[in-house]
Amino acid sequence: MDQTGCYPVKLYIYDLSRGMARQMSPLMLGKQLDGIWHTAIVVHGKEYFFVGEGINNCSPGSTSMGEPLSVVDMGFTQVPAEIFMEYLTSLAESTYRGDNYNLFEHNCNTFSNEVAEFLTGQKIPAYITDLPSEVLSTPFGQALRPLLDSIVVNPGGSNITGQQ
Repeated sequence: MDQTGCYPVKLYIYDLSRGMARQMSPLMLGKQLDGIWHTAIVVHGKEYFFVGEGINNCSPGSTSMGEPLSVVDMGFTQVPAEIFMEYLTSLAESTYRGDNYNLFEHNCNTFSNEVAEFLTGQKIPAYITDLPSEVLSTPFGQALRPLLDSIVVNPGGSNITGQQ
């Protein structure tokens, strides 16, 4: 917390493909993708993200994906940790239960966007939230959709509700 009673909010951005999307996407999709994005919100000393088992958290940058590819400063929030945890618990019991995870429509980026808006009033960058529709707009993306729909991303961390 700084002197004004505000807490910094960061968006951690990871490339799940570790550079492969940039190399392979022109051949496979007919368009350039810079990465396959996984995002998390860092606030109150923890990194929060949504995966197939629900909302998880860990120390910033300590997922199995290592250090983030980039960090975006989302601004500051006046929401204290206790209120934020109540908000996350509510999300974990409703909108962001693990069984609601979907790689294209309801994923870590959807979560990061919603949480960033709650905390700061700011959306995460559109190139991240627009990626699923970009992939699905290609014939190859449509052909791979059944396979891709079965993929669940899990970079580790502890579930905030203690459930798996």
